[in-house]
Amino acid sequence: MCVRRWNFAAEAIMCGSPMANTDLMPTPGAFDPVPTPRDITPRADGRVDLIGLPKARIRDLFEAAGLDAKAAKLRSKQVFHWLYHRGVTEFEAMTDIAKTMRPWLTERFVIGRPEVVEAHHSTDGTRKWVLRTADGNDFEMVFIPDADRGTLCISSQVGCTLNCRFCHTGTMRLVRNLTPGEIVGQVMLARDSLGEWPKGSMAGLDEVEDSAEYTSDGRLLTNIVLMGMGEPLYNFDNVRDAMKLVMDGDGLALSKRRITLSTSGVVPMMERCGEEIGVNLAVSLHAVRKDIRDEIVPLNKKYGIEELLQACADYPGASNARRITFEYIMLKDKNDSDEDARELVRLLKQYDLPAKVNLIPFNPWPGSDYETSLPERIRAFSDIVFEGGISAPVRTPRGRDIGAACGQLKTAAEKKSRAQRDREAAEAAEEKSAA
Repeated sequence: MCVRRWNFAAEAIMCGSPMANTDLMPTPGAFDPVPTPRDITPRADGRVDLIGLPKARIRDLFEAAGLDAKAAKLRSKQVFHWLYHRGVTEFEAMTDIAKTMRPWLTERFVIGRPEVVEAHHSTDGTRKWVLRTADGNDFEMVFIPDADRGTLCISSQVGCTLNCRFCHTGTMRLVRNLTPGEIVGQVMLARDSLGEWPKGSMAGLDEVEDSAEYTSDGRLLTNIVLMGMGEPLYNFDNVRDAMKLVMDGDGLALSKRRITLSTSGVVPMMERCGEEIGVNLAVSLHAVRKDIRDEIVPLNKKYGIEELLQACADYPGASNARRITFEYIMLKDKNDSDEDARELVRLLKQYDLPAKVNLIPFNPWPGSDYETSLPERIRAFSDIVFEGGISAPVRTPRGRDIGAACGQLKTAAEKKSRAQRDREAAEAAEEKSAA
């Protein structure tokens, strides 16, 4: 995915994976090497991961495993609550389910989380995790704390097909789409790490909760952005199903106004996104001239600027209260002139868009063809857009010291073999014990 996201990748996961040669694709497009779309990743132990599944699907699985319809309905309701309101990871912790029932659940099902391969903590508070799926594919997520909010940036695919020139993840090929469980699992894992699950006993509460016991200790994770690895609208069904769980009042219960989906401009899916998900929209614009956007965002050859902006104007729910965010990477002598700024204002006004522009200083990565615009050039660009009546703040880079800033996240971790990571872990353990 391009750099509007905190982009994540792992070269090691490409080894031995059957892949189409995306270098030969004339224009980017949706492609998932998994031949049959799936909503659950198969596990080696044969158990089914319940994370990412709606209540009705859990009920159906319980019935298929042998429970009668009434019992399946009751147990699915109880389990769903424990999964998404309480954040438990073991069936034994579900105290309102009979002790004899818990081993039956454990034998057939699992409460999954992505495996944490590496975790990094920046000096500015940003956290980055390298995660692994049950079938051995690596991806990443980033948490960015601010004074008044905490934003979790999550991935929707392993790899990307868009090949945006300024984006490190764009140098990857697509491995596969993430399932709803692998998308929701990132939110669950972040809540685990931040200690944000409610405290208190559920024993004996059956159908009625005691709200005095059912309280959290304060929310650090307040916002979610689909700005990680992958193009969310090329994995639409799984992203939609995952976000429904995140927004469900019986699920993770996060307001749709606190969720932003970022797209490079997959025009045919944008209306469905507004209608079926209803979250805030961010668009990776990055250039206002066709030749430049064709170069840095190749999807522009398929869906041009005018077509993209018309889709933004038609986006369901867009208003001055819910503005569309346009991400704009600042590249020296490429898209940062006064003329570019004035053309940006003209285009947004032409389509009467309720818009905000995020100006993103380019974060260089090894092998990149571009340089960051000078600070005074970025300020001048921002001033012109502000004078045109459109908000254009400059995003402060975060997590640079751990490779978590925008566009940097084809990380050093991906270049390490598993053996090397194991050696480093063993050495760290030895040092800790010696101390």
